[in-house]
Amino acid sequence: MFTGIVTGTGVVRRARLRAGILDLDIEARGVARELGTGDSVAVNGVCLTVTGSTRKSFKAQVMEATLAATTIGALERGSLVNLEPAARFSDRIGGHLMQGHVDDRASVIRIEEQDGTRRVWFAPPESAQRYLVPKGSVAIDGVSLTVAEVGRTSFQVAFIPHTLEVTTLKDLSVGSVVNVEVDVIAKYVERFVDPLHGR
Repeated sequence: MFTGIVTGTGVVRRARLRAGILDLDIEARGVARELGTGDSVAVNGVCLTVTGSTRKSFKAQVMEATLAATTIGALERGSLVNLEPAARFSDRIGGHLMQGHVDDRASVIRIEEQDGTRRVWFAPPESAQRYLVPKGSVAIDGVSLTVAEVGRTSFQVAFIPHTLEVTTLKDLSVGSVVNVEVDVIAKYVERFVDPLHGR
């Protein structure tokens, strides 16, 4: 489990695709010290297993299904990524409960600067849009955020300067594609309520 509170960023030093598996080598001087082989780490919101680590970097492998459903396959040498080690039971939950199981991708369709904040509109597929509600939670590239507005086919998030400063989201522009994980509680509620509608 994760909380969406990014603890650092890293730089991809190697991204090599072999036989459908992407080998990643990520330099992350702060975060890498916390990781050991077998640990889980969220890379741009995608839960990956550490296959090797040093004090300065870690390695992970990404399967074909994950590459098809997320933006991880677009990473290349020099790419900057958001990182969060798996939460401990003793940790504060400053964001919201996340699994690191990305639901889909969304594209940035509009960016507005207003009153010291950056408001960004995203267009996700219907499979993710249906779970979004105003003031609800959503994860964008692994960052826990609050939904400010919801349209028919899009939603808006307002970024404070601190979030932009410590994550990769400062680099978003119109056309950028991001990983989206909706609130898992919303999916469970739908699962339980659906049979009631069939009565």
